[in-house]
Amino acid sequence: MYGYSIVILHLLAALVAGGIIGLERTYNGRPAGFRTHTLVCMASSLLMLVTVYQLELLPALPIQVVRIDPTRMAQGIMTGIGFLGAGVIVKERMSVRGLTTAASIWITATIGILIGIGFYFAAIMGVLLTLGTLSAFRLIESTVPSLHYGRLQLRMPGKSVINETQLLELIRNQGFASSRPSYHLQNSGETFEYHLTLRTRDRDNYRRLAEVLAGNDKVLEFNIVRMGD
Repeated sequence: MYGYSIVILHLLAALVAGGIIGLERTYNGRPAGFRTHTLVCMASSLLMLVTVYQLELLPALPIQVVRIDPTRMAQGIMTGIGFLGAGVIVKERMSVRGLTTAASIWITATIGILIGIGFYFAAIMGVLLTLGTLSAFRLIESTVPSLHYGRLQLRMPGKSVINETQLLELIRNQGFASSRPSYHLQNSGETFEYHLTLRTRDRDNYRRLAEVLAGNDKVLEFNIVRMGD
């Protein structure tokens, strides 16, 4: 039966569940952190309470008029969360950030829905598994060998250009594999640019490459953009 104690229990559980996940995001400096995840979880729980207890909330209406379908409210919640999740995804040149935070907002809304209908065991398991994914999997990702991609833009004087063979050898010496570069002649031949894609298994290689290029007299400007979340 509907009652104040039940509403309080559901909302407090949603507050705790969302807050726990939000604390992990706040600790890692993400824009959607403690307060955002807490509010998302409580909002989902509140909306599901309206659906689950609508017979008690609308006692004057005949039962034939009130059709209970909690899945319709859940669909509406997830549609709204899509807009919130899209707001934390940022594309900066070749890099996309915020995908994990958007996914954590989505799962937090799902946990709020489970709490709202009183499915506490599934909600608790969802919180534990979400924290495990966000925390423990971070350590696994740091130990699993993977390729790190980036883009290099290199500008030099048009009359003093490093030839392609020398450039590719310089890049290989810093631990990179690379695609064949594209070429750009600008400012009526005064400057020449190389553009190419890099890949390496060691993130620190980007720093070493930047130091080598900064010390090369033939390089006027360079720009290294790492891809990834």
